Amino acid sequence: METKTIYAHTGSWDKVGTAVNEAVDHPPHYNKGNIETINYIEDVLGVEGAINYCHGNVLKYTGTRLFSKGNAVEDGRKAIWYMNKILELLEKSKVS
Repeated sequence: METKTIYAHTGSWDKVGTAVNEAVDHPPHYNKGNIETINYIEDVLGVEGAINYCHGNVLKYTGTRLFSKGNAVEDGRKAIWYMNKILELLEKSKVS
C-alpha cells in the first residue's frame, strides 16, 4: 500500500526538491528486500508501537537536530513524513 504524502508546502517543487522528497519518502537504504523498514516496524511493533516510533522521529527531526545538522529543509520534511505516517496509522487503527 502506497502512502500518500501531504506536505505543508504549496507550489511546485524544483528538481532539488523532488530529489529531497524521494530521499525522504523512500530512502534507498530503507528499501532493501521486499518490505520497507517502516512497514516492518509496524508489523513487529504493532500500530501503537509504530505510532510511538514515528512520534520519536518527529521529536528527533524537530528538536535540536533541525538546525544543527545542516539540512533543516530535509529534516523538516522528514518530520512531516513521520507526522503523516502517525495520522495514517491513527486512521487505520481508529484511535483518536
